[in-house]
Amino acid sequence: MERSQKLLSIRPTIPSAKILPNMSEEERFQNQTLRPILKLQNDLFLFSFQNYIKKMKNTFYDHGLEKQMAYIANAIQKDIKYRNALKGMIIGQFTQEEFEKYLLHSSAYNKRMMNMVIKRLQDQIQFFDKLQLVQ
Repeated sequence: MERSQKLLSIRPTIPSAKILPNMSEEERFQNQTLRPILKLQNDLFLFSFQNYIKKMKNTFYDHGLEKQMAYIANAIQKDIKYRNALKGMIIGQFTQEEFEKYLLHSSAYNKRMMNMVIKRLQDQIQFFDKLQLVQ
């Protein structure tokens, strides 16, 4: 089995990620490629951000919920090294064909990917609170 087939075979299916004939190329790429990859990589994103919090001396925990939500967005938008690491976690799961599509609109896809990761981490913010109690 070749690399592309193996990558596609391990991706979760997302029933709500509809592929419609009148969709834009970007929407199609988001639903067909990005959403399944982000779901597959979810645990890695959570542990990656947990590590980010520790590297930043746990200041995340000094804030209330609203500021923690902003902290997540800010970390991903402003910390270029961290953002590039997240992009690598996603792009590394692309097939060659998907990578070729990605290259055509990389800045638009990068923006989509990071917004999706921000939303995913914010939607699971309770994961980080539980971790603090364990530490």
